[in-house]
Amino acid sequence: MINQVTIVGRLTEDPEIRFTSDDKAVVNVTVALNRFGKGRRVDHAADFIPCVIWGKQAENTVEYCQKGTLVGIIGELQTRNYTNREEKKIYVTEVLVDKIRFLNKKRESKEIEIEEEQELEG
Repeated sequence: MINQVTIVGRLTEDPEIRFTSDDKAVVNVTVALNRFGKGRRVDHAADFIPCVIWGKQAENTVEYCQKGTLVGIIGELQTRNYTNREEKKIYVTEVLVDKIRFLNKKRESKEIEIEEEQELEG
């Protein structure tokens, strides 16, 4: 059986690190992907894929990435479920990241910072 996902897209928010009770780093991010396809019915211009990054890769993601950073991800699709406070069963589908590549050029990252600073000032 094969369970492999490859996506390239942009982070929808700044990554925030958390640590488990046994001190493992974990980051949950959402990656926005443009939809492609001539002649397909497209309700939305983008898909938003939840991803989970563990360990050193999680730490590096927080250090080197921000909202809008272009990333390439290879991982596997996983599903899980839990019961919420209202006793309703919630199903979650996400990508468990095996590898993440930061695809922004240094100049591009600087441009994102400058744009954000201008938005804050204006």
